[in-house]
Amino acid sequence: MGVSFDLFGTLVTAERPSDPAAAVAEELADRDVAVPDDWSEAYAEAHVDAPEGAEVPLPAHVSRALASRDVSYERNAARRAVVAAFDPTVETRPGAVEAVAAARERGPVAICSNCSVPELVGRTLVRSAFERDDFDAIVTSVGCGWRKPAPQIFELTADRLGVDPVDLVHVGDDSRADGGVEAVGGTALLLEDCPLESIPDRLSTLEESRESRGESRES
Repeated sequence: MGVSFDLFGTLVTAERPSDPAAAVAEELADRDVAVPDDWSEAYAEAHVDAPEGAEVPLPAHVSRALASRDVSYERNAARRAVVAAFDPTVETRPGAVEAVAAARERGPVAICSNCSVPELVGRTLVRSAFERDDFDAIVTSVGCGWRKPAPQIFELTADRLGVDPVDLVHVGDDSRADGGVEAVGGTALLLEDCPLESIPDRLSTLEESRESRGESRES
């Protein structure tokens, strides 16, 4: 059995801009990018024709939005502006450390997170109570190109943990996104039904159920 955890809203709370377009505009201006007058409209428009379930990295979206208004800028300015605009204040949620520790007692553990901002997951972990080594794999939508609930991100997470998708247990707070693991045969533990404090007991129950069916702990 392998266990993956959603990051934002599950293991941590991270402060995000109340107005992302305005936050990005401010950082663009700080980098001498001429922000168009109708930036809010440009930011809200779709500029990348991506397949259903695919992730569009936010720097790519911002670059295309600027290009749609014929704004030129220094290379990498869009990426640097996005990264700066989403620089988070992070708090580890009560019960999160214990939940991850309980999962590690039963097999490999991953983070499986929707995140369109490069570097954000890494910076969030640095500011949390977790270490990078607490996880055997970190799978993000910006890294793999697919957003939960797309099956591809769960299949990749299972592969990175060395388990079959049906043996993946995913813990998250969003029934639509995190519940997508069930489409690949995995098990979803949603915080609306299973608070973080209850995850160790739920994992123990799942393990006992698997063992009663004669399944190997290492499967």
